[in-house]
Amino acid sequence: MNQRVLALIVILAIVLGGGFYAYKRLVPSADAAGGPVYATEPVVRGDITVGVDAGGTLDPAEGGGIQAPGGYGPNGPIPGPSSYIVEEVLVKEGDSVMPGQVLVRLNATEMREQIKGKRQKFETDRLALARMLGVSPDQLDTVDPGRGITLRAPIDGRVTGLSVREGQELKQGQIVARVVDDSRFQLLAKLVPLEVGEVSVGTRILLRFSQFDGLTEAAVVAVNPDAVPEDSSTLNDLLAPSFETAATQGYQFVYYVTIEGKNAGLIRPGMLAQVGVSRMIPGPTQGGQPSMVEAVNFFRYLGKVESYVSEEQILSGADAIATKVWVHEMQRVKTGDALVSLAGADARETLLVMLEQVRQEEAELRDMVGQLDGLDIKATMEGVVASIEAKPGTVVQPGQWFGSIFNTSNMRMWVQVDDIDILLVRTGAPVQVTVDAVPGRIFSGSVEYVGMMGKDESGITQFQVTIQVEGGPELRPGMQANAHIDAGSGTGILLVPLEAIFEEDGQAKVELLLPDGVTKVVPVELGLMNDRVAEVKSGLEEGDLVITGSTADLLPSQTIEGENLLPGGSGSGSGSGGP
Repeated sequence: MNQRVLALIVILAIVLGGGFYAYKRLVPSADAAGGPVYATEPVVRGDITVGVDAGGTLDPAEGGGIQAPGGYGPNGPIPGPSSYIVEEVLVKEGDSVMPGQVLVRLNATEMREQIKGKRQKFETDRLALARMLGVSPDQLDTVDPGRGITLRAPIDGRVTGLSVREGQELKQGQIVARVVDDSRFQLLAKLVPLEVGEVSVGTRILLRFSQFDGLTEAAVVAVNPDAVPEDSSTLNDLLAPSFETAATQGYQFVYYVTIEGKNAGLIRPGMLAQVGVSRMIPGPTQGGQPSMVEAVNFFRYLGKVESYVSEEQILSGADAIATKVWVHEMQRVKTGDALVSLAGADARETLLVMLEQVRQEEAELRDMVGQLDGLDIKATMEGVVASIEAKPGTVVQPGQWFGSIFNTSNMRMWVQVDDIDILLVRTGAPVQVTVDAVPGRIFSGSVEYVGMMGKDESGITQFQVTIQVEGGPELRPGMQANAHIDAGSGTGILLVPLEAIFEEDGQAKVELLLPDGVTKVVPVELGLMNDRVAEVKSGLEEGDLVITGSTADLLPSQTIEGENLLPGGSGSGSGSGGP
């Protein structure tokens, strides 16, 4: 019986207690009946930092290729070898390199010969043009083609065959004269097989011309080792009744021997001469002792003076008119002496073409020499070898890329910022970059580009932002990175909690709790804003209490709890007021 009574008492106590608790929670207190209770925060001065966070991958801002010289230039293909052979590779992928460091050595065996031939042609053409214009080769860039062409002596010698007079019209390529150096002559001798063994290059030769007395000394300069069949009727045979024609018929094998000698001024091309070698033979006895005397053993066929050793033709360089003839027939001249001056539109055009040709040859030669110097492929920047495809012994073509370098000290990030934050991002803003692969390091950067056109990405408008990053050797393209873009900061400025701000008719506003307990809505001008507080530029004073919450906005079972949200703030406050 007692146990039942006790159980009823416990149940009655629980019911009464629960009812009282419900009554207190659901029925407002007497104080609350007088008006709502407010949570407030004071407007204080403090510091604020605003930033935008974004993620992306790193890429090199600059790089360069490891490239064979040659290929194509502004004027078309650059002259040079058709290919190169990789001789040595001095780096591998991932190596750090410095400007000027040799990466790859190439070999081009044909290039040096090409350069040699190109240089010889350039020097010959330049000298010929300079002589034509009567200037030194170094003065070609300053000449006036309107002055016309002056044909000049290419060698020391005598003018022969002068066939032009002043006022005469000349055709391009027409022979104007010859300049011959008649101080030396060249004679062709024809020896039979039994005679050719007596001579060799350098053998002293004695010649006898019918036009004057005495013997002329000369020397062998060339011997053709192959016998040549010749019609006997064309040979000037000493054994024939006449020196002019041969008495025999048929063909004779002979060896051509070229002989050169000094000319005292009497020997002319076309002259015939007996050709012989001297021998020492026993002479008369003198004082009981035998003596030796020189005798000349002449060969069977007469030799013929073919030409002077040095002889140059003077040709008209263009269709032109001879305005001045500076020399006369058989006059002796020195190298560079003026012979004939030419003028006319064709002459001027020819000079222009020749000048352009020489300049083009010089440019090509310079390019080829540059290629030769470039057989050691060097790094053009500080960086890291991204790829290297060349191997020793492989063939690469002119201009071919076979590797690349990227500069790790200058990287870029391409990130996307949504339309809410994009207005906070400005060009030049400082950026702090962290890289997942390099924990603990912060790399400096700056905003390089902010896109003006957004693009829909899964329902969110995104804007392209490019960030320049001051990197280091530990960075690699493709690494994941995070960027914190500085959108602004302020110190000692008025700050208000975000919870206190609302918008009405397009205007930011807050509600103040006045000292007499009355509330007042005031418009405010805001500045910097982060996820906690906003800068107040106008509308509030330091110490103003802004309402962050009210019991009028709560369910009967809810209560207001304040937090110290403002830097340097005094915490939440409460007050009551009524209309």
